[in-house]
Amino acid sequence: MADVASPLQFGDPPRLGPYVVQARLHTAPAGFVYLAQGPDGRAVSLALLTRGAAFDPAARDRFVTAIKESAPEQGGVRGWFARGGRARSAVLEDAPPVLGADTGRAPWVAVPYVPGGPGAERFLEPVMVGGTLIGQAHGPDFVPYWLTDRAPALAPPVRRRPLTETRKRVLLATLALLLLLLLATIFLLLMLLGRSGDAPMPQQLPPTQFMPTPPPTPTSPEPQEPTRSPSPSPPESGQETPGRSPGGDSSGDPQL
Repeated sequence: MADVASPLQFGDPPRLGPYVVQARLHTAPAGFVYLAQGPDGRAVSLALLTRGAAFDPAARDRFVTAIKESAPEQGGVRGWFARGGRARSAVLEDAPPVLGADTGRAPWVAVPYVPGGPGAERFLEPVMVGGTLIGQAHGPDFVPYWLTDRAPALAPPVRRRPLTETRKRVLLATLALLLLLLLATIFLLLMLLGRSGDAPMPQQLPPTQFMPTPPPTPTSPEPQEPTRSPSPSPPESGQETPGRSPGGDSSGDPQL
């Protein structure tokens, strides 16, 4: 089958294990096939289940069983053939060699990429049930319930433990806080004691109240009395009035 690479879409994983995902190669009802690059620069074909198939224990078990059947163990003996000395028919015939795999909650498998040759899509074939014990599956309703969830199955994010300080750092921080509180208390006490020993602060004067007063009215000067010349005092007895001769008329001229 000729695979045509297409750009990655929203939800596609940027990396699966040590492999960097570069493009889409194939889309199947049970999963996706990606073109990726290994840590040594080798091109690989990656098969990843859909989220619906990964949540179905039976579908996930069929995918993991196909991976285990094709992955050689130590001594070149496959896992199912080494159990109890009984042979079991392989799930896949002529499956490509497995380079890496993850059989957890979001399983995937990596095989060498051969243009035009079989790739990781072979491991998605056993996931879809092709028949039953009584014959071939038939009928319009015979479809897996998880076909509607076509998003790629991604591993849950790794929850990092929150950073916790050591007991020594916590004790040092507590001591530093207590020292700061002690210094602040001493500073406040010095301020209060120094202020109490000084002369009492003068009390503030009450605020000045300005009462408006009426403007002064001009007063007219009082009329002054005219000055009088002093009147002559009457002559005393025995003294003559000057200018008069005795026995003469006061009104006439003096006689010569």
